[in-house]
Amino acid sequence: MQFLMLAGGLVLLVMGANLLVRGASNLASAVGISPLVVGLVVVGYGTSAPEIAVSVEAVLDGRGALSVGNIVGSNIFNILFILGLCALITPLRVNRQLLRQDLPIMIGTAVLMLPLGRNGLLSLWESLLLMGLLCVYTVWLVLQSRRETALAVAARNALPQQATPSPAARSARLDASPLAQAALMLAGLAGLVLGSEWLVEAAIHFARLFGVSDLVIGLTIVAAGTSLPEVATSVAAALKGERDIAVGTVVGSNTFNILGCMSITGLAAGQAGLPMPDSIMHFDVWIMLAVSLACIPVFLSGREITRSEGAMFLAYYLAYSAYLVMEAQQHIALELYTGALIKVIIPASLLAVTVLTLRDRRNAKA
Repeated sequence: MQFLMLAGGLVLLVMGANLLVRGASNLASAVGISPLVVGLVVVGYGTSAPEIAVSVEAVLDGRGALSVGNIVGSNIFNILFILGLCALITPLRVNRQLLRQDLPIMIGTAVLMLPLGRNGLLSLWESLLLMGLLCVYTVWLVLQSRRETALAVAARNALPQQATPSPAARSARLDASPLAQAALMLAGLAGLVLGSEWLVEAAIHFARLFGVSDLVIGLTIVAAGTSLPEVATSVAAALKGERDIAVGTVVGSNTFNILGCMSITGLAAGQAGLPMPDSIMHFDVWIMLAVSLACIPVFLSGREITRSEGAMFLAYYLAYSAYLVMEAQQHIALELYTGALIKVIIPASLLAVTVLTLRDRRNAKA
């Protein structure tokens, strides 16, 4: 049954991702919202539904470590694994608005985790504060996009009018109505949520057979499993050429995971507050902040994530996951592995990616 759930979940993820990306792309054109904002808000927030479901269920069961580990681990996974995988498929374009506005906000939310978890507990009023920040950010994004789209439409209307659309064109436009695209997106989102739920349940079952702790399960298996909608959606968007949606999904999902998922989970915990384990606050939150900051030079280098940079992100995620597993099992080679990681692997990979990126830029200019 567990293997069948894994297979069925994978099929639902692929089908749901295709529907969600197609509906989101068409919706952007139909209602006058840019693909980047659709990726940040509609797709980014929607694909975070599994994180909310798993985190709330875990905190209600008294397993707060799994809830927080899921949120922090998902953000690390989104940047290193999803962006890395998508960049290997096709170099990802980085929108100017994302660099100027949304990336700093994502980094700011990661920094916000430090003072909120300093006393080991996310209180009820702090959860309400995060929810308020999410509402302000979302409204601001939508209003900004509508204003920019209105300016673009006004400029287009100033040009000479074209011929009246044919009946076939009007019919195609009707098929691409906002209502039809919203229905596609809801169907795709339902497939993503159900598929990820099946995959996560099966993965947790197998992990517990090997005696893995709740914290490590939350940081790795559950975090990766609940991020599978983002994986499927971003990969589908990259394959379809919707590179704004691919990058916007990751940035929007990371922002929502802290402002939305963390606040909803904290509200579910009630007056008791949401426990913030010391091991996460002293290590994993700093890793999340580091990979968020690493996006700045990568995104700025030609406003594109190259294949070599994607390979570096993927390698870092594999190294991080290996460290978590070895640390949980107190492996005899943990100290040797950590030293090699800090002194050799990371510096060597940074040097190699720098050389490859400079070569890619030189070839592109040529």
